[in-house]
Amino acid sequence: MTARTHARRLLPGLALLVGVAVVARTLGTRLAHLSPLIVAIAVGALVANTVGVPDWATPGVSRHKLLLETGIVLLGARLTVEELVTTGPLVVGLAAGAVVVGVFFMETVAGRLLDVDGRTTSLLAAGASICGVSAVVAVAGSIDVDEADITYAVATILLFDAVTLVVFPALGSVLGITGKQFGIWAGLSLFSTGPTAAVGFAMSETAGRWATVTKLVRNSFIGLLAIAYAVRYTAGTDDSTGLTELWNRFPKFLLGFLAVIVIVNAVSLPSSTVAAIDVTGDWLFALAFAGLGFDLDLDSLGAAGMRPVALVVAHLATVGTLSLAAVVTLL
Repeated sequence: MTARTHARRLLPGLALLVGVAVVARTLGTRLAHLSPLIVAIAVGALVANTVGVPDWATPGVSRHKLLLETGIVLLGARLTVEELVTTGPLVVGLAAGAVVVGVFFMETVAGRLLDVDGRTTSLLAAGASICGVSAVVAVAGSIDVDEADITYAVATILLFDAVTLVVFPALGSVLGITGKQFGIWAGLSLFSTGPTAAVGFAMSETAGRWATVTKLVRNSFIGLLAIAYAVRYTAGTDDSTGLTELWNRFPKFLLGFLAVIVIVNAVSLPSSTVAAIDVTGDWLFALAFAGLGFDLDLDSLGAAGMRPVALVVAHLATVGTLSLAAVVTLL
């Protein structure tokens, strides 16, 4: 397939995302306390679950993950080295703690009490503790699981992604914490990158920035966890893991995010250039979250059984409460 033909396949779906993003940003600017990003997800979900996504739009709509990763890379232009130096080490420590506590709680407490199958528990532990569906798929590739187990875990994680889009902004308003505190708390507690960023930006620019940064730090543990599970489930076999596997699982767009931070802080860019980067990033997020909405299939969400749901509820309540206490105490 030539580059021109490939572009023609993508353009209709991308145009659909643009249309949804324009509607979302228009409503978001005209209605108080309504985030354009949440509107973009809602409109995308409404279209997907009523008329459906037409075949001609699927190739372009499916590129929303790339749009999100590109938007996150450009988000690095909004951060200063000073911010990362003063808060970065604390965020790394909190993120590592959230991952360790989350996985340990799932595997040794909640999973056994609720009698959920061990491999399903591991998939849910990865998804809830690292980066949602991406972590489920990464760990599933490292251990021997049935397709049904993957579908079950993915449906459960997506269900909570949808719920937390509504619940967490409401909690943030009630708790009365600062934007930075809320963003780091969301980044430590929520599952998938897209909903985490959307929840943060629904509160404020500062909250969105720190929610995304904190979530990226958590995401960076995906390779280590995938290898740890591979070692656990292949103990005594001839399968092996190593640095290549770690690199394959690592979210490489994180390197672009860090590179943008370094470039923007090392080179004095004109304010107009920084503003243009900000505007581009805002539109990329709007397009990505519209695509995220198209991925919310209500029929699939309803397939999640009660025991995995209870397991994820226990994880979210435990990690969320401990993370909130840590953030309020330390920040």
